[in-house]
Amino acid sequence: MRDFDEHSITDAVVKRVRRASDPRAREISEALVRHLHAFVREVRPTQAEWEAGIGFLTSTGQKCDEKRQEFILLSDTLGVSTLVDSINNPVAGDITETTVFGPFYVPPPEFPLGGNLGAGIDGPPMHVSGTVWRHEGTPAAGAIIDIWHSDVSGFYDVQQLEKTGGLAGRGRIIADAEGRFHFWTRRPAPYPIPTDGPVGAMLAAQDRHPWRPEHVHFMIAAPGCRKLVTHVFAQGDSYLDSDVVFGVKESLIEPYVAHEGGRAPDGTSMEGDWYSLVRDFVLAPSAMAQSPESLE
Repeated sequence: MRDFDEHSITDAVVKRVRRASDPRAREISEALVRHLHAFVREVRPTQAEWEAGIGFLTSTGQKCDEKRQEFILLSDTLGVSTLVDSINNPVAGDITETTVFGPFYVPPPEFPLGGNLGAGIDGPPMHVSGTVWRHEGTPAAGAIIDIWHSDVSGFYDVQQLEKTGGLAGRGRIIADAEGRFHFWTRRPAPYPIPTDGPVGAMLAAQDRHPWRPEHVHFMIAAPGCRKLVTHVFAQGDSYLDSDVVFGVKESLIEPYVAHEGGRAPDGTSMEGDWYSLVRDFVLAPSAMAQSPESLE
């Protein structure tokens, strides 16, 4: 076939990609061509706009490095990450809801129960505790809990390694025989996603703010359970209803309780202002056991 035009090109491309021997590759390729061509027909870009689009994707890739994933930011800010997460993690009963993974995870150092993950970053002390449960109501003994969050200025350690001197505000905790965990850290803050790249330019063109509400990331794995990736958001945050990456769910909002002096839940005698967060997690069942390596 030759002499393709606006009306014949889509069918021609679909017929070509239909030759793929892998059924899933064939299904994805056909759908991609149909929807991409439909998008182009709807917006009818000029040649200059098409070139700008190619340039946008090129600059998105060029902005990626070992510390930053601009394509994840793009997926997040267009709601695609939340859509994929929702498709793969349907809500069921008391199972803790998932949310977006985000671009700032790196494998963290392990800390003992009660350890301080917040050394090296700024912010008021915060004690975090809870219990990890299996879906049938038994404690998830030895659950592997990865935690990461920003500092009080809204920056992650990987964004300021020259200041923190290494990983900080993140760590791995192993739950005890009753599924319980507790640790100290520093209270984080709302923060804008990086806006010095193409995603920031896109948000500006769409008249959108770049802010995320205050939250702590959790990733939890236990044998026989599906790995959980979620956040716990601070109750009352002004960005809960306009999270730039569409990650907020009502069930994941908790009070970050303010205290002045006194005794912390682990018996530590505190002076000045500090906070506490209590949150339990319920893991979904999985047909396959998870190993510690599944968190890497």
